[in-house]
Amino acid sequence: MIEKFLHDEQDPKAVEKVYQRLNDLLTTGEEIIYIAVQKKPLVNLFPDCVALTSKRVLFFTAANLGLTIKFVDFVWKDIVDVYTKEEIIGAIFSVRTTNDTEMGVDYLPKVQARKLYQYAQERKEAEREGRRLRDLEEKRAESGAIQFEKTAAVVAQPPVTPEPVHTPVAQEVQKPDELTEKLKKLKMLFDNGLISQEDYNHKKMEFLSEL
Repeated sequence: MIEKFLHDEQDPKAVEKVYQRLNDLLTTGEEIIYIAVQKKPLVNLFPDCVALTSKRVLFFTAANLGLTIKFVDFVWKDIVDVYTKEEIIGAIFSVRTTNDTEMGVDYLPKVQARKLYQYAQERKEAEREGRRLRDLEEKRAESGAIQFEKTAAVVAQPPVTPEPVHTPVAQEVQKPDELTEKLKKLKMLFDNGLISQEDYNHKKMEFLSEL
């Protein structure tokens, strides 16, 4: 199970401890992406670790002489930026959050720090895209509501001629309403962990392209 996280000089014992702890922390639909392990030049029996999942970044530190593991986690939507700095011995990986909290781990093997940075940037991009789609969804929903109000006001007035002028407008109003319902149901499936982030984004783009 943990073999896929041991390709970049990770300490197997440290990865095994973190992996077991992570399995107890994962929420519905959350997947482990990468685990990096600190490697100091001197003997380090209890190295710090960083784990990336599809929903957050977790920093692990051993406590009580390695008998327990403490952790701090940050969800992707609260992460403003990620950094990596390569030094003579190892590299540093850190994150900064929306409330200016910073957290990092030093003495990481450079290959692991680079992988952390790469995967973190990909998750941040996915989060930005998700936020953009949510904003677009809200704007379209608001536009549909305004259009419906205007149409209702026009229909309430006595028509001068019996021309079916309002029929196309009614169809235009109905489409945003149907789209909004579809998007709400899709969001509910995602929130309940029944579909992945990728499936959610793909399906939402498919709905929006129908407009």
